[in-house]
Amino acid sequence: MVDILKPDICVIGGGSGGLFVAAGASQMGAEVVLLERGKMGGDCLNYGCVPSKAAVAAAHTAHVVRGSDKFGIKAVEPTVDFQGVHDHIHGIIAAIAPFDSVERFEGLGVTVIQEEGHFTGPREVTAGNTIIQAQKFVISTGSSAGVPPIPGIDATPYLTNENIFDLTKAPDHLIVVGGGPIGSGLAQAYRRLGANVTLLELGSVLGKIDPEITEVVKRRMIKEGIDIREGIKITKVSKEREGISVRLETDGKEDVIGGSHLLITAGRSPNLDALDLEKAGIKYDRRGINIDARLRTSNKRVFAIGDVAGGLQFTHAASYHAGIIIRNILFKLPAKVHYDAFPWVTYTDPEIAHVGQTELQAKEKLSNDMRILRFAFAENDRAQAERETDGMIKVITNKKGRILGCSMAGSKAGELILPWALAISQNMKIGAMAGIVAPYPTLSEVSKRAAGSFFTPSLFSERTKKIVRFLLRLPF
Repeated sequence: MVDILKPDICVIGGGSGGLFVAAGASQMGAEVVLLERGKMGGDCLNYGCVPSKAAVAAAHTAHVVRGSDKFGIKAVEPTVDFQGVHDHIHGIIAAIAPFDSVERFEGLGVTVIQEEGHFTGPREVTAGNTIIQAQKFVISTGSSAGVPPIPGIDATPYLTNENIFDLTKAPDHLIVVGGGPIGSGLAQAYRRLGANVTLLELGSVLGKIDPEITEVVKRRMIKEGIDIREGIKITKVSKEREGISVRLETDGKEDVIGGSHLLITAGRSPNLDALDLEKAGIKYDRRGINIDARLRTSNKRVFAIGDVAGGLQFTHAASYHAGIIIRNILFKLPAKVHYDAFPWVTYTDPEIAHVGQTELQAKEKLSNDMRILRFAFAENDRAQAERETDGMIKVITNKKGRILGCSMAGSKAGELILPWALAISQNMKIGAMAGIVAPYPTLSEVSKRAAGSFFTPSLFSERTKKIVRFLLRLPF
């Protein structure tokens, strides 16, 4: 028997973005059907953000124990119970899972169907024995780990973010293919958990980030014993009796690296194959579904959000998209996405955080009409006290002081970036940040000091000195 449902909104995909839309719309009075073929919470909860940060936290703890002698506390090489690390990671997932569960969303009034959904027409989706004829559809199917066409990869066992967190024994030698944010973060984490790690990157590690910022992180990774190979070409991978081997070329020279495990972190691919988008008249390409600024597809009844829409692949991008969707569908407002003040974080140690324009982007737009402000974490007293002096903040303004962008590498950079996102979103000038009273001693002082440096040339100029000398001669 076939059921026919006619809700206001049908959400395809129970990842972060889809859940935000379903929960928000349902609680505001809309009738919502949610389709999810796999685990509720999607990639972020089960294979991405949550388990990776749990692994990073475990790795950081081992790193602190290993380096405690700098505080006058005898350092020891930590004994890493990898089964315990596994249990820690999956315990965190289990603690968060109820908030994304079928039961919770049904309690919010959402009709949850645990089947794969696919379009059977421009206004119709089928999921199992159910046909959904909704007023609006929201595609939120996310992305999966992309696997490059490396010779031999089909016959070689490899890990991705979808199964590396299932390991209960530490890798002896982990070879990571892909030096982007995911690969770099996991390479460092597993090195700290005791594995030998080689990081392979076709271009430059963290190459899409300001090189002045990434250099801080790369120096730390090398210091911790990660073998970084940049500008390489992998010619073959193969399974060996006791692990895997990777054959590569660097500047025309061949080399072979042997390891126990191979981790592929070479980008993401949108989850499109099962959707039958052609039947709904929805245009797409290899990067994802084509959308406009309102997140509408070529079929105006259908919206796409998050990783499946290409562009920014962050959980908070999906939640941001969800807000845009709700304003468009429920309140009939022509809300559009704007990324000028969109922050992101790379979870290496030290962390990298960014919002707004980079130095290169500002140069392309403004030519010489810009200022670059820098301040080193080593000049911050709290960073000194905590022995976390690796890092810098880099702020971009125009010559009139309007804040255009901020990048930083340093301890807790992800927490420090928020005021800069606010400043850019509100078109603030640098004087607003310089005028803040920052508590002492805190890392937040790096932001104030960087901002204050904008005024240094004029504040200590000969002109200022002349004015001060003149004023001092005046009677009180």
